[in-house]
Amino acid sequence: MADNIYTVSQLNREARRLLASHFMTVQVSGEISNLSLPSSGHIYFSLKDAQAQIRCAMFKGQQQRLRFKPANGNQVIATAQVSLYEPRGDYQLVVEHMEEAGDGALRQAFERLKLKLLQEGLFERERKRPLPLIPAQIGVITSPSGAAIHDILTVLKRRFPAVPVLIYPVAVQGESAKFEIVQALETANRQQVVDVIILGRGGGSLEDLWAFNEERVARAIAGSGIPVISAVGHEVDVTIADFVADYRAATPSAAAEAATPHQDEWLNGFIGVERQLSQSMQARLQRLRQQLNWLDKALQQQHPGQKLQRNAQRLDELEQRIRLAMQHQLHDLNQQLAIGGHRLRQLQPATAIARHRQQLGFYQQRLQRAMQLKLAKLRSRQAAVSQTLHAISPLATLERGYAIVQRQDNGRIVKSVGQLAVDDVLETRLADGRVTSRVLGIDQ
Repeated sequence: MADNIYTVSQLNREARRLLASHFMTVQVSGEISNLSLPSSGHIYFSLKDAQAQIRCAMFKGQQQRLRFKPANGNQVIATAQVSLYEPRGDYQLVVEHMEEAGDGALRQAFERLKLKLLQEGLFERERKRPLPLIPAQIGVITSPSGAAIHDILTVLKRRFPAVPVLIYPVAVQGESAKFEIVQALETANRQQVVDVIILGRGGGSLEDLWAFNEERVARAIAGSGIPVISAVGHEVDVTIADFVADYRAATPSAAAEAATPHQDEWLNGFIGVERQLSQSMQARLQRLRQQLNWLDKALQQQHPGQKLQRNAQRLDELEQRIRLAMQHQLHDLNQQLAIGGHRLRQLQPATAIARHRQQLGFYQQRLQRAMQLKLAKLRSRQAAVSQTLHAISPLATLERGYAIVQRQDNGRIVKSVGQLAVDDVLETRLADGRVTSRVLGIDQ
């Protein structure tokens, strides 16, 4: 038995959990009494009927969303969690939402239609269409005299005044409102002159906003081929149109902001893109210039004139080396001659002197002939190289009476009559100029 003994706080805690798990969320109707409004922003009151009453607490966050000011004597419907205030053991309701009892029937109709359309899939995110990035024209379905149209036009003018606005005037309250709204949606879809539709009005009671909870209006929004933005009432107001629309805006002003981008942001974006494109083009042009310079230098290196210049320079270099070698040889021979003359002068043998002089003359003649032969071979080699280069040069081919024929339209060289057709314009390059002609006929 000792294990089943509760403390008071344990018993109250278990009782609160039991109540919360059994009742979940309930709706309770009754009359407000004993209303207390402390500075904390919470409200405390009792709900009573002819036979009983229950304590209620509604905290600041939920109280701020009320569309009416609670007062003693109000008949209300409260949506609440059944709970227990543990410190005092008071059985109470923690109210999450509350509306005046006159809205009760409408609220039930709202919930029935909401459930029906939800089961049909009309609220699914997959069927909702994206809003256009920059609409060509915006359609606004609302009252032409209400505050909503003023707020929408003001925001559109500030954000993107270049986008035109087409207003479809309708009643947004009363029995005819649902028919006018449906007709306006059908007209907009038939005309196909707007890219997005803002459907809205200012705030009001549930009854005031009821046209936007009508099933025919909901189905017209779902069937629209043009994206629809719902902007009904204030942020706390929720309608069936909000669930079915492609985009739900908290207010008409917020709908105008969602329908258009801010022109300053786009202009700044364009400026940034322009700057990036300019930098990219400059960098590409610089790379192309470098590539062109490299190709030009490579082409110059392959030019026949460049090869002739390099060979001529090589020939000059070889000739200079031969001349230096001959000078060295002559110098050596002169030195040897001087040494021999010195020895001869010392010995004074007349016969040896005559013989050496004869031998010296012979060597000089051989040397001169060798030098002349070497020079002749080098000049012959130079002439042969020049003739070879000249023979492979396109200019030499032209000088022998040949010609280079090109198509004038694309510059391609014509190698076969199969490349030509009658009336083609040709450009023929000869050794001393160019001739333009037209093909009159083709024989194969």
